[in-house]
Amino acid sequence: MTDNNPPPAPVNFSRLSENDSAPLYEVVKRHISEAILLGEWASGTVIPSENALAADFGVSVGTIRRALAELVSEGMLMRRRKTGTVVTGWAPLHNLRYFFQYFRLHNKEGALLKSRTVLLDYQLGEANAKDAEKLLIEEGSPVYRLHRLRSIDGVPAMHEQFTIVASKVPDFPGPDELPELLYRYLLEQYGLRVAAVREQLTAGLANDEDCRLLELTAPHAVMIIDAVSFDQAATPVMMTHQRASTEHFMYVNEIR
Repeated sequence: MTDNNPPPAPVNFSRLSENDSAPLYEVVKRHISEAILLGEWASGTVIPSENALAADFGVSVGTIRRALAELVSEGMLMRRRKTGTVVTGWAPLHNLRYFFQYFRLHNKEGALLKSRTVLLDYQLGEANAKDAEKLLIEEGSPVYRLHRLRSIDGVPAMHEQFTIVASKVPDFPGPDELPELLYRYLLEQYGLRVAAVREQLTAGLANDEDCRLLELTAPHAVMIIDAVSFDQAATPVMMTHQRASTEHFMYVNEIR
């Protein structure tokens, strides 16, 4: 009987860094999920064997097996007898891991898009009354404030403001060393896993800053996203305020 499944695409995974503080199986999951989400492994692709992946990543077969088992349970992969492990074509975009890395921005055809960010402002300041209420800290407590512009293929899509509890991130990097993938950095550097997000979406008119950063002409509507992120102990660690134009992009929230 002939197997008509397409061969796996040639995805080159680099060996994992010994300095990566996240569990190895989670890092393997991240790399494999990226290959799927970015279309490097299409729906129906039979991925390489566990032994081949272990050699590629430089980890044990047990680590690969655990990473694949979790991706199967999340619905990104499925096991087929006599075939192997297959990409399902279903991406759980509600999952916080994908939410934070790709921010659920899609084009008008529904394809998931990967954005790039530029840091606009960086400050170490004191929590105001609103910060203290939302983050359950004392007013005047030290907080980091970041302002970033998020673009897709050079087109401004969103600008975002972060307020991070400073006590949660000792020795936080300065503006020149701040990584683009902030949530991944918080997990890998501090073991700070965002376990829940309370999010509020509203609509409004673009202000002067929106028009300047997002290249809009007033009057223009913008989507406003306010969120508080919580760690594993249900403690608030971060507050975000995002303002986006939906002229070219969609914000998709999938519930499973």
